[in-house]
Amino acid sequence: MTGAEAILKSLENEGVEYIFGYPGATIAPFYDRLAGSRIRHVLVRHEQHAGHAASGYARVSGRPGVCAATSGPGATNLITALGTAYMDSVPMVAITGQVDSGLLGRDVFQEADITGAAAPFTKYGYLVKNASDIPRVIKEAFHIAGSGRPGPVLIDIPVDAQQRKGDFVFPESVSIRGYKPTVSGHMGQIKRVARALGQAERPVICAGGGIFASGAGGVLRSFAEGLNIPVVSTMMGIGALPTAHPLYMGMVGMHGRNVANMAVERSDVLLLAGARVSDRAVLLPANVSKATKIIHIDIDPAEIGKNLTTFIPVVADIGTALAQILECGPARRGGGWPAELAGMRAKPSPGRAAGGLVDPRAFVGLLTRALPDDYIYAADVGQNQLWSAGSCDIRDGGRFLTTGGMGTMGYSIGAAIGAKLAAPERACVAVCGDGAFQMSMMELGTICQHGIDVKLVVMANGRLGLVREIQTRQFRDNQFAVDLSGSPDPVKIASAYGIPGRTVSGMDEAAEAIGELVASKGPRLLACAVDPSEMSG
Repeated sequence: MTGAEAILKSLENEGVEYIFGYPGATIAPFYDRLAGSRIRHVLVRHEQHAGHAASGYARVSGRPGVCAATSGPGATNLITALGTAYMDSVPMVAITGQVDSGLLGRDVFQEADITGAAAPFTKYGYLVKNASDIPRVIKEAFHIAGSGRPGPVLIDIPVDAQQRKGDFVFPESVSIRGYKPTVSGHMGQIKRVARALGQAERPVICAGGGIFASGAGGVLRSFAEGLNIPVVSTMMGIGALPTAHPLYMGMVGMHGRNVANMAVERSDVLLLAGARVSDRAVLLPANVSKATKIIHIDIDPAEIGKNLTTFIPVVADIGTALAQILECGPARRGGGWPAELAGMRAKPSPGRAAGGLVDPRAFVGLLTRALPDDYIYAADVGQNQLWSAGSCDIRDGGRFLTTGGMGTMGYSIGAAIGAKLAAPERACVAVCGDGAFQMSMMELGTICQHGIDVKLVVMANGRLGLVREIQTRQFRDNQFAVDLSGSPDPVKIASAYGIPGRTVSGMDEAAEAIGELVASKGPRLLACAVDPSEMSG
């Protein structure tokens, strides 16, 4: 069969349901074959959002998301999405067309060395010149993307390789020399962890995004409840325990809750569970006592000890390792330490804002309490992300999606599109600021064309809010290049796409507007008027 047919057949063998993409000349042979496939293609309006949609799909389905683009600018437009997925450990397979293999290196029309350009942002990259190699490469790409620490894999295929014929042999299994991630923890280390936890007086678990990559939410809950250990989370770990769970103390870090940071500072044993420990999370050694014993469990050995000196390192899948520790039978703690921290948790604010304006934290609380328990919440980047992270009510089955590593503005709408297609029965809402909305509002066309029931909330303050906040706090309130004057009305933009919406101009309207949003069928948009001087915390 032709290389294009081999791509399609291999993707079908991998059980791919959706491809998010934008066609062009060098990927056209594949698209010609895709037209007759059971795989559904979702035409986005910008290649970057094909990557974000594949990310949202992967994070909800647990399977690698797939995106496609043509060569040159189509491929380079994917790089930001690849970097976002790489930093957040999201499994993805990106397929790009490339110029004729005989023209490579000649700077011909729409040629770009995408495997080289994207190398820092992918787990691996392939340039496939032989049609017979395509089945093996695709099988390997899905294995690499979804195993170990998940991440994106790029497959670049010249147009002539798509057109030429080759033998189709799809491997039943994958064995890559040098790529054999460790899943089970070394029993010697596991026993050391169990002893350290059994002797601890003030242990704390810090849950990261690895909990979701591992599918270890249930194991984490059994572990924390069984040993009566308080839990904090990084931003990527929000929802690892329900936010109202008595052992959950909130998000940790520079934008986290006071009680969560205090728990980390006062802990004598800190168990890092699938967390990279970035500067926004634990603030490096500054917020951790020198006397605290750090236990770091991660499937990626490169992350262990990178930012915090580790007392007991364990290279393993986090779900597997937690189950191994429980089998060692560490003693359950008394209730004094968790109860002490629980007594410090702040009660949610009822919401106060000047007339005609919305309190964003209170609004997020009202919105998430009105949604079904298993809702999906895609938060963008900026102040809206921090208001969302601090005020979301995540219950059993709920999911909080955002980009914590790259911090990519414009992420939420694309991610929500992919997430909703992965779980069409679940409510899905994307929340962004008016700056991020303008980086992604073209995807309202994707929502409408494909009938995707995503609810949209725009926190509109007419500013690049978080940058403005930094300028206020660190640069003498010298507000420069943050005024979004001239921006369109999000409700009118939505209306142009046939999406109904309204502006919420005060907290008195909030409950009614949220009720309409949740009860509505099909996409709908709310624009919340927020005070431009509102801070993130």
